[in-house]
Amino acid sequence: MRISTSALYDQGSSKISDLQSALNNTQMQISAGKSILTPADNPIAAAQVLDVTQSQSVNAQFAVNRQSATNSLTMVDGVLSTATDLLQSLKTLTVSAGVPGLSSAARGAIAVQFRAGFDNLMSLANSTDGTGKYLFGGYHTATPPFVKTSTVVGGVTVTGAQYVGDQGQTQLQVDSSRQIAISESGPGIFQTGTQDIFKTLDNFATILENPASTDANILSGLQTANTNIGASLDNVLTARASTGSKLNELDALNSYGSDRDIQYSQTLSKLQDLDYAKAITKFSQQQTTLQAAQQSFVKMSGLSLFNYIN
Repeated sequence: MRISTSALYDQGSSKISDLQSALNNTQMQISAGKSILTPADNPIAAAQVLDVTQSQSVNAQFAVNRQSATNSLTMVDGVLSTATDLLQSLKTLTVSAGVPGLSSAARGAIAVQFRAGFDNLMSLANSTDGTGKYLFGGYHTATPPFVKTSTVVGGVTVTGAQYVGDQGQTQLQVDSSRQIAISESGPGIFQTGTQDIFKTLDNFATILENPASTDANILSGLQTANTNIGASLDNVLTARASTGSKLNELDALNSYGSDRDIQYSQTLSKLQDLDYAKAITKFSQQQTTLQAAQQSFVKMSGLSLFNYIN
């Protein structure tokens, strides 16, 4: 079988091109520190790298969600902590208002503190997360969940609060199989039974402000206020316990997520990190082979029929 001069050139040129391409690929691997630059380098490993990379990306997004959840729940806990202190203070004031022989001026001073407590508690119930979203309005995060109301009962104006949010709770996906509510329902915390805490505070302040209030009136109002404040305090403490439990769970999920991220990174390292010693040895061998092929091609391409005859 005769091989033409053009075929000889084509074969030689193709061989050198392949060797040069392989050498360039090894050089790029060394520069990048990766054994897989394209799926063609190792199709099976490349597919595994894609799967692990996607899993690591999802795990990273869960970490972002957990941080967001932690931020929101920390704010909720802070508000509930302040509400706890406020309600405990008002409960103490309620008892002091029942001291026999207390002057009208002293009762009036306590009433002022109850009205201030009303405003403070309303402010807490309408707290935002720092970005303008209300914490206790359910899915209605753009408007204050509690608004003041005024009704006239027996010729007396009673000020309370109406909840205008909903019962929803914003959820965040914090792990592959776990969603966590990052808000609390306002009524479940600040309203108890048929009389919310706001009306309780206003009613008792009104009784204390009225010079005509008898000891029996004050005692009855005191008992009602003490019961309702205690119930509201229990609601706040229950919500705080729930919030604290969620924060603890997020800490545990963060630890687990960090371990998974390390595992993903280790897997990716095994799949695609370059063995520099082997790569440099391979590069040296490829260089030698390419140089030999180039020299051989030059010698062969220099031959002709006259060279052969001579």
